[in-house]
Amino acid sequence: MVFEPPKRLVRALGETAPDGDDWLEKLPEAAQQAVALRELTVERVQVPGGRSSLVVLVRTADGTPAVLKLAPGRARPEAERAALAHWGGRGAVQLLEPFTAEGVLLLERLHPDVSVRSLPEAKALLEAAGTLRRLWVEPPADFPFETVAERTGRQAEAMRARAQADPEVAPLVGLALAAREELLAAPPEHRLLHGTFRQSKVLSGERMPWLAVGPDPVVGECAFDLARLVRDRVEDLIAQASGAATTRRRVKRLAESLDVDQERLRGWTLFRAVESGVRAGRVGRPRDAELLLEFASWL
Repeated sequence: MVFEPPKRLVRALGETAPDGDDWLEKLPEAAQQAVALRELTVERVQVPGGRSSLVVLVRTADGTPAVLKLAPGRARPEAERAALAHWGGRGAVQLLEPFTAEGVLLLERLHPDVSVRSLPEAKALLEAAGTLRRLWVEPPADFPFETVAERTGRQAEAMRARAQADPEVAPLVGLALAAREELLAAPPEHRLLHGTFRQSKVLSGERMPWLAVGPDPVVGECAFDLARLVRDRVEDLIAQASGAATTRRRVKRLAESLDVDQERLRGWTLFRAVESGVRAGRVGRPRDAELLLEFASWL
């Protein structure tokens, strides 16, 4: 089988490595080797798939449905492996091979085309929040993960540079950076976080109704993790005349349901929305940038 990467993956990797790299060139051969080494039977490449990895639906030698995932180093697959191992299937997809080749994960098969986004919005938020709660555990003693301060520190530098080049975004960037500084001054807890949690990252499973996939793990306060969920279905929010009020109610409802400080959740939602909007503008996705920055202005 020829392992052709989905267009979505090619486009997304082009944004993170605009000068190109050789990972995509080597991907078909790497996938063939990973399949042969494990004696897997390939069913299909998942399309449209993710933005940072090739996902292949396979069966193991004994017929067990599984997922083979290959990701470049900049997507931090070894951190994903470590987080999944630490969770041990509690709230998240299970590893079928704890220790394998770098950049290759063999995972429990969920239902790849059924996420909580298929549910009505209120139910989807409830199920997603319940899944997220199970992931918030103490990190390993010598955890190999970034902290929220480290990750957002890199992002803050890129935001400052963008604000200097584009004065229109400077006011929102200033608010977001001020919120970050205040939030980092006294974090209420340090937990292992999913890092990129949203409704599309919660898939239907057999072992449990809903399980999280695709973490980019980070250690920090729970409000940081919940912030990305606040803006789920942002296109629908923007299209509503009551979008701003709906967003504020969502912040309140999610904060109360997961026992997270509402103002801290609002602050991290602001920072993460502005950071995503600025990044979208930088890599040539102006429509996404416009939506995200309008959403951020409501906070």
